[in-house]
Amino acid sequence: AQAQTLNGAGATFPAPLYERYAREVRKKFPDMRINYQAIGSGGGIRQTIAGTVDFGGSDAAMTDGDIAKVKNGVILVPTAGGAVSVVYNLPGVNNLRLSRTTLPGIFSGQITNWNDPKIKADNPGVNLPNQAIRFAVRADGSGTTFIFTNHLSAISSYFKGRVGTGTAPKWTLPNVLKGKGNPGVAALVARTPGSIGYVEYSYASQNKLKSAQLQNKSGEFVAPSLQSANAALASVNFPDNYRVFEGDPAQGYPIVGLTWMMVYRQYPNAAKANAVKKW
Repeated sequence: AQAQTLNGAGATFPAPLYERYAREVRKKFPDMRINYQAIGSGGGIRQTIAGTVDFGGSDAAMTDGDIAKVKNGVILVPTAGGAVSVVYNLPGVNNLRLSRTTLPGIFSGQITNWNDPKIKADNPGVNLPNQAIRFAVRADGSGTTFIFTNHLSAISSYFKGRVGTGTAPKWTLPNVLKGKGNPGVAALVARTPGSIGYVEYSYASQNKLKSAQLQNKSGEFVAPSLQSANAALASVNFPDNYRVFEGDPAQGYPIVGLTWMMVYRQYPNAAKANAVKKW
């Protein structure tokens, strides 16, 4: 049989998972190769529309407008759920807690110093430095940003009006650092004392970054983990097409979302179509 290569591009959020899938597929089908370029969800959607990939990846589901632009038709397959960690670099502060008012206050630019009374109130007895907060956000269109801002907009009308939900929102922040992909933001936080940012959970653990405990709808402070993300996803009401969902789960870790694989309804030949089915 002829070797088949599938080329995909898109979200960095599921890249570690897709790399693992690709290894498993190759064990089962030695003549198959999967190349996945982790370029961000915005790029994944653009390349899917352009037809320059065999499949795309995005953590923000395609809109009806984007779907209509895909010449060969597209099927959105939810492949995994995951958590977005709020990571920070504060030497000596190990269990930072951020409430439902403090977190959107920080990312809307209302809270700009680590010793702000609101952060202190969330962390009694913790010695917080008098230091300006440096903000690490994405330079590219990002599904991780979509999941993050979807949650902040759900819990804060001020954030919703000032920044809103999107893959590339207009941040109204001082001291902004921009990183490409989840790896770029993780690297910025790792090397910048006083910084805070957001990355998919596995990038936080791989880079040994500290993650804040966030307050959920039930008032509990919860750290990100596979268990707390699953508890949150289980408590979310999904619509039939799974495409849009509430950003404020009642249980578990509050910033979770789905990631999607975008495959075409029609491929140029049967061999390619069969390879996609195997994948």
